[in-house]
Amino acid sequence: MLKTATPTRPKGIEDLLTSDLIARLDPLDLTSKKVFFGKLKGERRSKKRGQSVEFADHRPYSVGDDTRHIDWNIYARLDQIFMKLFLEEEDLSLQLVLDCSASSDCGEPSKFLFMQKAVMALGYVGLVNLNRVGATAMGGLAGEGDAAAPAGAVSSVVRDLRGRRRVHELAQWVCSLEPGGDFSFKEAAERIALTRRGKGLMLVFSDFFFKEGFEEGLRRLVGHGYDVFVIQVLSPQEIDPPLTGDLRLKDLEDADTAEVTISAPLLKKYKANLAAYCQHLGSFCARREMTHMTVRSDTPIDVLVLDYLRKRGVVR
Repeated sequence: MLKTATPTRPKGIEDLLTSDLIARLDPLDLTSKKVFFGKLKGERRSKKRGQSVEFADHRPYSVGDDTRHIDWNIYARLDQIFMKLFLEEEDLSLQLVLDCSASSDCGEPSKFLFMQKAVMALGYVGLVNLNRVGATAMGGLAGEGDAAAPAGAVSSVVRDLRGRRRVHELAQWVCSLEPGGDFSFKEAAERIALTRRGKGLMLVFSDFFFKEGFEEGLRRLVGHGYDVFVIQVLSPQEIDPPLTGDLRLKDLEDADTAEVTISAPLLKKYKANLAAYCQHLGSFCARREMTHMTVRSDTPIDVLVLDYLRKRGVVR
């Protein structure tokens, strides 16, 4: 795939989220197929019974129960001891992972710009709902003064953001990312798995075109209290290449070259191989209780969040 000739680089949150989109994101909240309990008090009702201020139910007294939670009004009326149960709040963590390799900076519209906007939109939803938000850039070029992991794994990380006031901080981080080079998905996934905190949702944005394969990396991200969503981003030109004639192709990441003659049978075979690859990725994820979806880079961000991800249970 041809590298984007003049890639658009966002300078601030206004380049990532329009005011209309922000208005449509405000009512949304993150959700999960599981119930997660965090270390901090959150803004999310849990099915677990706890000690918050909102009453939930009663149950009979058992020896050893905290007498402070006895409902003395019921005792006065029925001469029986019942305990008050309350809704406990839970803290859901949102982890966003972004592929910043050279191959992500391809296509029209740019896959990388699409992923930047998607990460910002979901991060915004998490922050305004007081969830703990973290984000990781896999590969790419580390910014000046960035205390980042070594090249080949993770170039930049932001952790433990919470609240609307941190929205611009997340936007600044997203805008600072610069795609380039190559990285080991397995090594990046190992670092992410070892450093992520809490429990909740993890969304990984990439084209997943790794020569090493995606299997080992995804195996390291499975479980540990996270619902993992694999968002495979492809450009329209990757899905339906507008190529003809004799070409000399060069890999953007490792400089490998190949000479090919584009013909109708070759394009047909390419599309079949791409479909098979995407199906293999989807099947691999399904067997490990991860959710996979393929998205074109020309998909509007509101459609991605309000339609695709809502149907798959990421937002509500």
